[in-house]
Parts: sequence; C-alpha cells; structure tokens
Amino acid sequence: MTTAAKSATRPGLSHLQADPSSPHTPLRTFSSAFSSPSISYRAEEEVLVFELGARHLSAGISGESNPRCRLSFSPDDGRRVGDYRWCMPEYQDRPRKRKRKYNWGEDHELWRMDLRGVDLDLVEDKIEREVRKAFADYLLLDSKNKRMVLVLPSLMPHRLLSSVLSCIFSNFQTPSITLLSSPIINTAAAGCRAGLVVDIGWAETTMTAVYELCEVFCARTTRAMRFVTLRMADLLKKYAEPSTADTHVQVSALNDEERGPGQSSPDSRYFDFAEEVSTRIAWCSIEPRLAATSNKETNAAQTLEQGQSDSGKPPGLQQAQEQINISIPSPLPPRKTLKIPFDKLSEPVEDGLFATSKDLRDLDDHEQPLHQLLYKTLLSLPTDVRSQCMARIIITGGGSNIPGLKTRLLNELRSTVNDRGWDPVYGKVAIEARNQWEKILKSRLRGDTNPVSGNAATHYHHHLEPRQIRDPIAEKLDAAKMKNAKVSAAAGEIRGVETLGAWAGGSLVANLKVKGVVEVDRDSFLTNGLAGAKKESEVTHATQRTTGFGARSGLGEKTGWTLGAWA
Repeated sequence: MTTAAKSATRPGLSHLQADPSSPHTPLRTFSSAFSSPSISYRAEEEVLVFELGARHLSAGISGESNPRCRLSFSPDDGRRVGDYRWCMPEYQDRPRKRKRKYNWGEDHELWRMDLRGVDLDLVEDKIEREVRKAFADYLLLDSKNKRMVLVLPSLMPHRLLSSVLSCIFSNFQTPSITLLSSPIINTAAAGCRAGLVVDIGWAETTMTAVYELCEVFCARTTRAMRFVTLRMADLLKKYAEPSTADTHVQVSALNDEERGPGQSSPDSRYFDFAEEVSTRIAWCSIEPRLAATSNKETNAAQTLEQGQSDSGKPPGLQQAQEQINISIPSPLPPRKTLKIPFDKLSEPVEDGLFATSKDLRDLDDHEQPLHQLLYKTLLSLPTDVRSQCMARIIITGGGSNIPGLKTRLLNELRSTVNDRGWDPVYGKVAIEARNQWEKILKSRLRGDTNPVSGNAATHYHHHLEPRQIRDPIAEKLDAAKMKNAKVSAAAGEIRGVETLGAWAGGSLVANLKVKGVVEVDRDSFLTNGLAGAKKESEVTHATQRTTGFGARSGLGEKTGWTLGAWA
C-alpha cells in the first residue's frame, strides 16, 4: 500500500488530509427550493384558559373547542395522606352531621358570595391543589412563562378576587392573567353582540343584559340548583323512609321558609345521591303550571274550563305519567330500590326554580322565580336594548341541561308578556284600566265622540291624542328609510339562542391574540395588589408622538390597567 507523496510547498499538513479508504460522511448540498425551515422558526405561544366557578374548575388550551379537564371541589379531595377510611365498608353508612338549610352542600363549594365565615386561606389551598392537578395530569405543560386567561363571574368580592390572583401568581410563574367576564364571553360564544344571559348556577341564578359586548343590567335570585338538589333530597327521603312515605306532605311544602330556624336539612349523605338523580333523571314540564294563589276556587274553575289538571297538563297525560314508575337503586341504608312516579321527578325542578307552590306575594325580592325575574329584567331595560336582548336569550349554566327547562322558561315569559304586556303596574286596578283603554281605542275607531262617561272619561282624557294630518311626502321618506334600513328580523321577538359555553368563548377570544381590557401583570400585582388598579378615567391610551431621534413611542399602549367589570 503506497502513501501519497508529501507536498513540497506545505509538507507539514499532509497528515490532515482525509484518507479515501476510511469511511466518512460526504457533505450534502440542498437546493434552496427544497430546504427545510430555518431553525429560528418560533412556535406559537400557548395560552392557558381556566374557568373558575363556585364548584368546578375547567382548564384547557386556547384554540380548542372543549376543556381538557373539569375538576370539582369535594370534601374527599381534602383528605390527609394515609387516610383510607373511605375504603371501609361502613364508611358510606355511618351517620353524619345534619346541617342547616343555609349550609346545605357547603363542603362541595369553593366559595360563597357572602364571605362571612369563609376561610380564604382554605380557598387558596383548594385552588392551588386543583390547578397543580390540571397541569400535571391533563395539560402536561410547564406553567412557567405561560400567559393565562381566567373566566370569572362579573360580580365577585374584591377580597375573593385578590385571593384567586394571589394564589396563581404566587405558586405559578405565569407572567400575566387576563380576566374575562362570564356573561360577555357567553354572548360572544353565541355569535352575538347583544343578549340576555341567564346563568343557572349552583347558589344563585344571574341574569345579565349585554349590549354591544358591555354589561348594562344585572339581576339575581337564590333559586338555583341548590334549591333543586334540596327538593330532590326531600323527595328521595320521602320514598326511602317508610315512616314518611305514607304521609301526605308534599315535597314542595318542605321549603326553606317553612323548615324553621331549628329544623335541619336532609342528611348530608343524600347530597351525592340527590345530585346524581337531579343530573340524570330530573326533568321539567314545558307547559306553565298554575301558580298557587289565595283564591283556589277561581283557579279550579279556570282549570276545568281549560280541560287541564292542576299541573297544567291534560288529565290523560298526567294519569299516564303517574302510572309510570322509575326504579332508582338507593346506595343508602336501607339499600332498596325506590319506586318513584315519573311525574314526581319534575316537581323539585318546577318548585325550586319556578315556585309553583307559593304565591308571588309571599316571596322576597332575592328569591323571585326565574320567569318573573326574567320579565322584570327585560322591563328594566330601555326599549332599543330590550328589543335586542329579548330576541337573544342565552340560557347557560349547569341547570340549563335539565330537559325541558329552556322551553319552559321561554313559554312562561311569553305567557307573562301576553297577559301584562310591558306595563310595570299590575293587579286588579291595572287590568280594569287596561280594559277601559281598549274600549276607548275601539270607540275612536268607530268615531264616537264620548266613548266613556263619568270619571273614566276624565281619567283617560289625557291619553287621547289629536288626530295627525296625513303628510304623503313624509310617509314616502319614512318608507324609503325603512326599505334601506337593516333591521334584524328577530328584533322584538322572544327567542332563545344556544351558546358554546363560557370556556369555549374564552378559548375563542384568547386565540385571537388581542390584549384584554383587564390584563393583570404579575410584578405589578405582587407589589401593589388590587390597589394598583386604576379607574376607567385614569387609564389612557398614549397618542402617537415622535422623539428627538425620530423613533415613535407609546403607539396605542395603555399607561395602566383597570379592573373593568370587577371595579
């Protein structure tokens, strides 16, 4: 084997030349048209979307249609390490402490709007545990340098909001949190800019009017899923215990007001059972039932004239439903199968949300039925806002999944509007005045000069307007304006609109990569807390200006952050 001769010019570098006989990888050349992307390609920044409610936490990544996890807060999640009592056979059968009606289900709640007696440190610990569980088991991401979008109710106490933000900023390395209002996000997820959002939650039902993606009015009632679960527990207890099964006490009579301060709610063991039955089997009749009034004979006469039963349904349908029994296996002692009529499973929903067993005069302002509160909310809005909101009624929340509830709520609203119109005054005197006014209008059409005599004519004389002179030119101009105007066909009609939900709306908005109105910076919050937020009038946008070197600065950037709807 011969070796190459040494070079005469550079003899000392001949040993660095590659040996052709040794294996080596040749250099490859690629055409620019078929080359791979540059290594400087930056991946899309992932934005985390969290929806935090009183009982659930939903987490996922922006751009996805559904959250990756939905975690609930329960007392079983707070066990200590090594606590295996739940594995014992007698654990579910052991007697538990009975709680008052106002404390029903408090172990399954994260917070309450009434912060008296709420341990905020415990709330922070629960949030931290569930968020860490979401990151480790479902999101599979590192929370460092991940921007977060948090969907919250629009009305929250500042102490509670401060605890939520402090928990996330202190335990996770997220640089900023964007707060989004749940009613506005539900409206955006429905594809609307205006609407009336009816959120049937756990502790309360909120009705928020949204116009041009801004909240203009909000009302609330305590009739929500907690009422329904409590009524369902009463129903299950009635059929589970033989001593109370023979009594004629209706479930609707076991309401919070009639229990008395010394009486307690059903055993807390019924909570999981009642909630599962309410979620799986409970339903709501779509036909409005007759509300309880003091004049029962008048209601009975109206019922016979309409050919309906007391429940508002035809007698044949009601009798068929009462003959159908639903078999429900009870996990509580005595373990037996409960035979409950199918018609009875709708009573907890109708009595808890629509107050079918009580007169409206006996209800306080904070416990109004859903249909009455919905009507009063629309009545409180201006005419132009009302026409847009009543055509876009968005019913959401956990209670909206009950079959027949959405249709029943819209039917109740239509019935109320047909009976009362949009007159805030109602009652016997208002009905007589409305009848007199209809007589006057009919008499005017017939051409009578004095349609009503006596005090009624004097009382309604100011309502009579002078006959306007017909102007053909003005009528043509108005017709041309109406022809060219773009008016929504659904404006002024009572109509329901489906929404994708608060989390899906937050995912959609976060994927647009726009700067939110309420965007809290981590360093600013840890330094000043909520006190660092400014008022709406103090937050300004810097105008475009030029410095001495010709560089532009402050182009549309905010000089501070505000709490927006949470201020």
